[in-house]
Amino acid sequence: MLSISELKEISSYNDKGAYYVSLYLNVDPLFNKKGDYIVHLKNMIKGSMESLDKAIYKRVKEDLEKIEQHVLTNKRAFKKGLAVFSSKEAALWKEYNLGVPFKNDLIIQKSVYVKPLMDILDNYQRYGVLLVGKDAARIFIVHLGEIVEYGEVQTPDIPGKHKKGAWFGLSQNHYERHINFHIGIHLKEVVEKLDNFLSREYVGRLILGGSEEAVSMVRSMLHKSIADKIIATVKLEMFANSAEVLSKVEPILSAYEKSKEDETVKELIVKAMKNESAVLGIENVLNAIQEQRVMKLVLASSYKQKGFNCTTCGFLTTQFINDCPYCKGNFEEVDYMVDLAVQKSIQQGALIEVVSENKSLSEAGGIGAFLRF
Repeated sequence: MLSISELKEISSYNDKGAYYVSLYLNVDPLFNKKGDYIVHLKNMIKGSMESLDKAIYKRVKEDLEKIEQHVLTNKRAFKKGLAVFSSKEAALWKEYNLGVPFKNDLIIQKSVYVKPLMDILDNYQRYGVLLVGKDAARIFIVHLGEIVEYGEVQTPDIPGKHKKGAWFGLSQNHYERHINFHIGIHLKEVVEKLDNFLSREYVGRLILGGSEEAVSMVRSMLHKSIADKIIATVKLEMFANSAEVLSKVEPILSAYEKSKEDETVKELIVKAMKNESAVLGIENVLNAIQEQRVMKLVLASSYKQKGFNCTTCGFLTTQFINDCPYCKGNFEEVDYMVDLAVQKSIQQGALIEVVSENKSLSEAGGIGAFLRF
């Protein structure tokens, strides 16, 4: 199961001198009708063989062979996106088979390349969908591009409405109250079941679906802590299958995530300009990481930066320095400075916000951070 704690564990692999192979592969059948991703993988491995220093290739040769064999022998088990991390030198092997595709990439360096996974986690939160009617309810979890139905509430003995007229008309109002009484009991049970479910499962946001009347009624009965999680309501039939529910809510989730990213960037820039526990720019961010002050790292998904890494204490800087100012160790030049900054931030317990497209953040340097103090 992909989670922040999992990435924190992976990022803790920092055996000095060890090389790591990180593979991201788009295995989505929609784009690989003839197993094209195997060709892409072979081409990436061939490219690594040709571009790597011979000494480095010799050290990762077994990792590349192991990854290639794994993909070849398990191809029918893959979903849409495959991430594999391997390092014989550091005794590491991790695989993530996810329901969202990746951009094909094969990275060989002295750290695990986790930025694409951080991007996935940041943009695919765990959402709940409550589909509710007057005599039934269903609960779904949407995560990493997939949807799972977790439970259902059925109240089959709710009486139906009689036609108006004849002698039934004399007791119509009374009968309507009788129906509403049973519906109220049903919705109370739905609310209790939802509250119990959310106490066991982490769900950041909630979408309500179903008939307008049932949605309105159940929303008014929810505890404030649950009602505050609601980001939208949608019209959905109670008999809708999981794929139909997912197709209906995905655009809502994407729009919501984009709006939250824009709000975060705006707040970051305003706070940094006022010098209120926020900084912008790679060097300011690296200094904050060194001082363990980063509470939340915010970066553009396309942001890249070269720099220097102290081989002794791990101090990061974009400036060339002969000796580390903290331990007098030696520096090595790296072209994956952002990856190291992300890993250090995760290790220090910071949150990571990867922003897809935002002109303001790009113009502000592409990276920034909210600080603890």
